[in-house]
Amino acid sequence: MVSHCPRGGRIDLGDVTPHNIKQLKRLNQVIFPVSYNDKFYKDVLEAGELAKLAFYNDIVVGAVCCRIDVNEKSRKLYIMTLGCLAPYRRLGIGQKMLEHVFKICDKDGNIDSIFLHVQINNDQAIDFYKRFTFEIKETKEHYYKRIEPADAYVLEKTLRQDDTGKENSAVVANQKEVAPPSSTSLS
Repeated sequence: MVSHCPRGGRIDLGDVTPHNIKQLKRLNQVIFPVSYNDKFYKDVLEAGELAKLAFYNDIVVGAVCCRIDVNEKSRKLYIMTLGCLAPYRRLGIGQKMLEHVFKICDKDGNIDSIFLHVQINNDQAIDFYKRFTFEIKETKEHYYKRIEPADAYVLEKTLRQDDTGKENSAVVANQKEVAPPSSTSLS
């Protein structure tokens, strides 16, 4: 999965392995205001295509980690983390990671929606996801511990409607017509 960004750099996505898991831990420490426990990283190692490191000219600069949540009513893909180091934002790296998520959903064919939590004051991330037709569905009060504000929005992108026959392709309907990526904490 190689692409070239407008500024001539090369963007690649690579597997998370026992050999580079410490790079993922360090990225998450720098990018996110919350800490992830050892179980998170153990699960990521078993996630396969649901977890990828993002490389810019062979340098690890970001990552996306997901899981599939299943209940009696639906199958949803949950984006646990998607982030990029600040100096590498606005180069299309976040978009590349999100497009990877959309392709996973299309390949699976049975994902109803994609959702994630975003801290309510993270306007850059909210704007980034809205560009890809995610919507704020609810506010979770006191979602985060030891950071302020503690509330989070649940952002969701519906892929399949119940028995309506509407388009369910995440790749086809993944982005509104917009200008080049804006500055976000995730792009």
